[in-house]
Amino acid sequence: LATGPRQNNSIFYEIRTYDIKPSKMKDFVEMVNRYFHLRTAHSELVGFWSAELGAMNKVVHIWKYDNFAHRTAVRHALANDKDWQGKFISPALPLIEKQHNEVAYLVPWCQLGKPPKEGGVYEWVTFQMKPGGPALWGEAFQAAINAHINTGYTKLIGVFHTEYGLLNTVHVIWWNESPDHRAAGRHSAHEDARVVAAVRDSVRFLESQKNVLLIPLQCSPLK
Repeated sequence: LATGPRQNNSIFYEIRTYDIKPSKMKDFVEMVNRYFHLRTAHSELVGFWSAELGAMNKVVHIWKYDNFAHRTAVRHALANDKDWQGKFISPALPLIEKQHNEVAYLVPWCQLGKPPKEGGVYEWVTFQMKPGGPALWGEAFQAAINAHINTGYTKLIGVFHTEYGLLNTVHVIWWNESPDHRAAGRHSAHEDARVVAAVRDSVRFLESQKNVLLIPLQCSPLK
């Protein structure tokens, strides 16, 4: 059941979040770097990150699918891929404490972006909006995002709206050159009257917000 406007095609994104046992985070990352090519042979990986600030021992990865039949076919192929199951899944599962997935669409006014260069950091911002979907809060939310873009200190990578999982959730991914660059930009934005006005209008529809600073893994297409 759709909760609001989305792009005019069947493409969707699966957001997978894993909590890793604290003592096993290094082992898990090493396994990903060594064997994840077996997984990306089956479908497109958008990005894979580990949390640096705002969460600990957590990884987030995003997969792109043409439609739900495509995802079903990929999952079936993975279940029958002996290399993937034997070299990664079997040894990796004992390292994972919890798994969570969501299905999300890009909002219709956003294209998936890329950073201008490699070597930066990603900020993952999760907004829990009031029930009603983009028909209620979409315009105000878009204005707040655009106000931050217009400051020029940060690069928008994508805005995703959930379809499965906790509804009325919006994930926004930003790219910055460094945590210090992001901090300086945020300081300037807080003093920008245009940003303050746009944010003040959008928070009328906001229930909660969480920010996590992410570092891309070696296998991540978004670096």
